Amino acid sequence: MSHFTCVKTKIKKKDFLIKALNTLGYEAQENVLLDNPDDHDHKQWNVEVAITDDVGFKRSQDGTLELVVELDAWKEPVPVERFLQKVTQAYARSIVVETAQDKGFDVVTESKSVDNTIELVVEKW
Repeated sequence: MSHFTCVKTKIKKKDFLIKALNTLGYEAQENVLLDNPDDHDHKQWNVEVAITDDVGFKRSQDGTLELVVELDAWKEPVPVERFLQKVTQAYARSIVVETAQDKGFDVVTESKSVDNTIELVVEKW
């Protein structure tokens, strides 16, 4: 029997999650009731942020936003684990850049290495 699966993350800030998802090309929608895929009958989830009708993020008891996904209906071009890695990286980048800018720094250069590590150089005058 299929069901929605909740996958823990360390993501806490919804606004930065939305920025990260938008950066990755997803149209994030807020406060969505996830649909049951065809021929699936199980509990539906109301999520704070969704990227499709069956993939989203809900607030867990510890305050983090966890991924809620129907694994049997996953349609993204990468596996769930890689998707979460990309989202987490974009989320962290958004927080670092905004925090640096709030403290008066400007991003001078940004590069991505072959292993997908992001390097930011910031400066303050």
